[in-house]
Amino acid sequence: MQDFNNNPHRRYNILTGEWVLVSPHRTKRPWQGKNEEPGQFSQKTFDSNCYLCPGNTRANGEKNPNYNKPFSFVNDFSALLSDIPKKEQQNGLLKAESESGICKVVCFSPNHALTLPLMKTEEIAQVIKLWQEEFTTLGNLNDINYIQIFENKGAIMGCSNSHPHGQIWAQRSIPQEIIKKTHQQEQYWKNHKKSLLTSYLEQELALKERVLIENEDFVALVPYWAIWPYETMIIPKRNIQFINQLTPEEVDSFASIIKKLTIKYDNIFETSFPYSAGIHQAPTDGSQYEFWQLHMSFYPPLLRSSTIKKFMVGYEMFASPQRDITAEQAAKIIQSQSEVHYTLKH
Repeated sequence: MQDFNNNPHRRYNILTGEWVLVSPHRTKRPWQGKNEEPGQFSQKTFDSNCYLCPGNTRANGEKNPNYNKPFSFVNDFSALLSDIPKKEQQNGLLKAESESGICKVVCFSPNHALTLPLMKTEEIAQVIKLWQEEFTTLGNLNDINYIQIFENKGAIMGCSNSHPHGQIWAQRSIPQEIIKKTHQQEQYWKNHKKSLLTSYLEQELALKERVLIENEDFVALVPYWAIWPYETMIIPKRNIQFINQLTPEEVDSFASIIKKLTIKYDNIFETSFPYSAGIHQAPTDGSQYEFWQLHMSFYPPLLRSSTIKKFMVGYEMFASPQRDITAEQAAKIIQSQSEVHYTLKH
């Protein structure tokens, strides 16, 4: 049998029905590309020039309250607007339709310097509770059919403000990634009468090759089909479609595993590890989605050091996603990291 850890091969993504090219031998090639400045931790607990710090005035002239826990507000520069009437337009092969929605910003903490790995577990639990509240409120709106909770961490991921925060985009249409994942999960449910990710998690827990962290309610692992170098996924052990279905105990477990995973990330290159993280869950269009399983994915771009990142260019843009280290190699590196943040060791 071919040695998949040393030779090129393809892996199938059971959630999207797509393939990723894996080329582990390419990690031996020399690097003469661009180096970036490593991500730095802010030393300021409050920044008078920050639009997100408590009590400060934002760009649109509104003033933040003196909040002392996670705080959310409608994005001052929203990508989606709520007052857009539903319209369609087609001219031959040119087709468009209006889109409406609500975009919110979620400040994780009043402390300007606290990223998720530096927050206490109970503070992260407060963030999750706010996600739940926002999801319930937005999901009950008639014209909202999908809600995306996400965080872009670090300047190289396009984050425009260093105050730790995430976003929630709630919209009328169902995004393409969710349509693909809905189809794959529904087909598996019809054929096996069981959740696709539940079956996948059972196999991963039996193999123990890519599992990073496990607690009573959640598992963090490197998915077999990972695209990004240190891509990970957090999966609940219980079949859950929506974040507001989490019990208080599961919220605490979720907070704990997010903290431990993000600490391991920072420890890999001893830097404030950049990533895009997002929670995928079932649409809120009123249909039944018992086959859906909530999961949270982390897509970090760093590959070789705190300054060398993976770009999706060339072949990836024109043909198929491709990665240079196997999921198993990445898992070993993440597994080996301490659960104590490196800044607390020196």
